[in-house]
Amino acid sequence: LYVIPLCDCVSVVLGQKGWSVTYTPQSICILKGSTVELSCSYKCPSGHKVTTTLWSTEWGTGIEPNNLGQDPKYEGRVDYHGDKKKDCNLKIRDLRESDSATYRFRLLTDQEGGKYSGNPGVTLSVTGLQVKVTGGHQDKTLTCITTCTLADNPTYIWYKNGQHLDESTSPQYKDPVSSNYEDSYSCAVKGHEDLLSPAVCVQGQSCSRVNYTKRRICVLKGSTVDISCTYVGYDYITSTFWFRSDKSTPEDLTTDPGYAGRVEYTGTFEGPFILRITDLREEDSAEYRFTFKTYSIEWGHSFPGTTLTVTGNTTLTEHYDILVILHLQNIMIYW
Repeated sequence: LYVIPLCDCVSVVLGQKGWSVTYTPQSICILKGSTVELSCSYKCPSGHKVTTTLWSTEWGTGIEPNNLGQDPKYEGRVDYHGDKKKDCNLKIRDLRESDSATYRFRLLTDQEGGKYSGNPGVTLSVTGLQVKVTGGHQDKTLTCITTCTLADNPTYIWYKNGQHLDESTSPQYKDPVSSNYEDSYSCAVKGHEDLLSPAVCVQGQSCSRVNYTKRRICVLKGSTVDISCTYVGYDYITSTFWFRSDKSTPEDLTTDPGYAGRVEYTGTFEGPFILRITDLREEDSAEYRFTFKTYSIEWGHSFPGTTLTVTGNTTLTEHYDILVILHLQNIMIYW
């Protein structure tokens, strides 16, 4: 339960008068995996002491609204930012498509009949990115699609085999599409490159591609982390390695003196390929990317990978998935 102080509201006649909840905006379309803040403010009648505030997605006659703060589906992902100035903002992190719903704010007071729910609420639509392929073998068209309309005319970024190709305000890829069976394409929205679409084969189903298990990870200094991906090569694969994106030239981490004795690779082709880093240091905080070579291509180094944050704080940052591995008496413990 969220408990906030006495409302300092204008004196008005009780009942529905004097109650209000304002949402700005009332409709939001946002990318899966991102963070949203539902902006909200409220007023209540004079003399009412607010005892409980909550956000809910379940409404109806005879139905008691659920409290998102106690819903297991939102555990660890919800923060209520209400304050004494009648703000009732709600932040939801690591958005999932199943979070798409209408969210309403509700408050209860110490007076008889002191219950109020703010209608109509905020309609939240959570969408992923997908590459839609249309046309024939020689004249295919690629479109970066969503299930709702993103705000602010986003700029779309296109990748071919992990290599940055183009940026445009149009969701449609403007250049001719490759006719090679090994080539894959993916798209992203500028500013949210880590939330890009899955790579799509445009000629058949056996193209080269890489998919990361997690896009953001936060871990404690001194612990061990596993960063993983799956990959497929259309042609015979000749080499594979992980590297830091902040290096001017991609460098295999197993040859980097800063990681000496702390890095190992495990996994197989088409299975999770894992980068394990032990004895983590804060300077290990970086974006880690995977690349591979075949006889015909090298997976592009501009393809976004997994961002690792290493912290010495006991409270891990709220913006990242958490994966910590501690070794205590030969026991691995996962959070």
